[in-house]
Amino acid sequence: MSWTVMPTFEDYDRAREEFSWELPESFNPAVDFLRKHDDTSRVALRYERPESGRVETYTFDQLDDRSDRIAAALAALGIQAGDRVGVVVPQKPENPIAHLANWKLGAVSVPLTVLFGRDALQYRLEDSGAKAVVVDPDVREAIAEIRDDCPNLEHVIELGDEEAVDGADGAAEGDTATHAFDALLASYEPGIDAYDATPETPTAIMYTSGSTGPPKGVLHSHALWLGRAAAAYNYFDQGLAEGEATLWTPADWAWGAALGGTLFAAWHHGCTIVGWPRDGFDPEAAFELLERHGVTHTFMPPTALRLLTSIDDPEREYDLAIETFASAGEPLTSEVVDWVEETFTDVSINDFYGQTELNLVVGNSDAWFDTRPGSMGRPFPGYEVAILDPDTREELPDGEVGELAVKTGDRRVFFDEYWGLPEKTAAKRTEDVPESEAIGESEELCSSGKWFLTGDLIERDADGYLWFVSRTDDVILTSGYRVGPMEVEEAILNHEAIEQAGVVGVPDETRGEAIKAFVKPVTDEYDPEALRGEIRELVRDRLAEYEYPREIAFVDELPTTTTGKIRRRSLRDREGATSE
Repeated sequence: MSWTVMPTFEDYDRAREEFSWELPESFNPAVDFLRKHDDTSRVALRYERPESGRVETYTFDQLDDRSDRIAAALAALGIQAGDRVGVVVPQKPENPIAHLANWKLGAVSVPLTVLFGRDALQYRLEDSGAKAVVVDPDVREAIAEIRDDCPNLEHVIELGDEEAVDGADGAAEGDTATHAFDALLASYEPGIDAYDATPETPTAIMYTSGSTGPPKGVLHSHALWLGRAAAAYNYFDQGLAEGEATLWTPADWAWGAALGGTLFAAWHHGCTIVGWPRDGFDPEAAFELLERHGVTHTFMPPTALRLLTSIDDPEREYDLAIETFASAGEPLTSEVVDWVEETFTDVSINDFYGQTELNLVVGNSDAWFDTRPGSMGRPFPGYEVAILDPDTREELPDGEVGELAVKTGDRRVFFDEYWGLPEKTAAKRTEDVPESEAIGESEELCSSGKWFLTGDLIERDADGYLWFVSRTDDVILTSGYRVGPMEVEEAILNHEAIEQAGVVGVPDETRGEAIKAFVKPVTDEYDPEALRGEIRELVRDRLAEYEYPREIAFVDELPTTTTGKIRRRSLRDREGATSE
């Protein structure tokens, strides 16, 4: 199989039968994304500056040149193969340039969002042992506060020139040095030899939230990007023709579906990506952007799609080239699917499902079968699924709810391990699934590697469509983000006026779920409105903008287990608590 262009299958059953993973022996994503195309002088990135609207274009050659220079700079700073380098940059060219530079050295990227606050950044940089971090000026203060608490962090590289970057000449000996990105770019020459990598070479540590502990670092190898590119080819209806498609997503490039399933998938297939860093989501501005750049394929979280429905007759108002909306993070409602079908001519809407650990493995593709509103879709070629009893691990028949288990024909397109957590890694896998006809058609697929447990409760119907029911844990799905309630609870407990806190997800028409906090104040003497504001600001500052509780209920007591843990299920069932 050529990894320049994925094979086209007109029939879903044929695709499932004939597709097989054929990963190359050697593979470096920086080379794959930038150097393999027939015409590397074509535009790979169109970057629109939000403050001026000025558009900058970057060809594959120019990105190759710049990432070479940054790779040479990182090498001069002592970054070697296997070292971790954080990237805290929004949808700006420096974001992918930093990742590409890392891979040219064999270093491991740690994608992080600028939405993170101090505590969230500190935990992830410290846990990953990042030796350097490339940051946007927006997180300068947070990085300054935490750098002494990250003992492995030797270098901070801030976007901008020496005049704009404080301490660009480096800090005192023994401290973390600060460097200006633009100065490094100008100080080194291109032409480095890319690291001799394979699909097994470590590529990134991505952090996912859990419900019973701190976020876990998910270590992937380079094969991740090929798996994401294959998935994107499917949920974008096999429409990623080299030099013809233009992609955009409003999602932060720190997230897997945006970084691997949109940005790097576009470059793997030789297409153009649009970068447009924005605060918030404005549906009119989004349609204007789609028109300006002739976007043909877009990944939109369901929350963004719901906001788009507020615009009347967009095909009449805007000259659009859109062919496919793809969406993930939470189930699509029938209202959104119907809106796309009734509002646009020959435009598909495809929901898809994946995890930080397990790639993008289930989805809809209008080229193969109709989207069923609310359904996750059906397994993509190259993956088999089973629905298991959460307790016995026995396979369940169609129509019964159980935990989704996934197997791939090539182990490498799944994650390698939870960083520093071997027991949790082992718990994600099982070999106890019986091999029956209901699991899949291919004995070869079923006999290769282990099954991976998703932690998601799923029902499969008689036609093979999967339907999300709930998580087996307490992870909250809000606006496409997965939020671990424990992290939010710990942030709230930093407020001196709070004695206990329990956090759950509650139904929300726009976001799917909203974060609700039940809090027990230390005393009965407090101003509810003032305290709610302080709690929200505290969580925004310490974690992320999307993790603050939109609803806060003050309670006299919180339900706990015999070991003193908060019983979140009881909180979800609770009624009558005073909240906003």
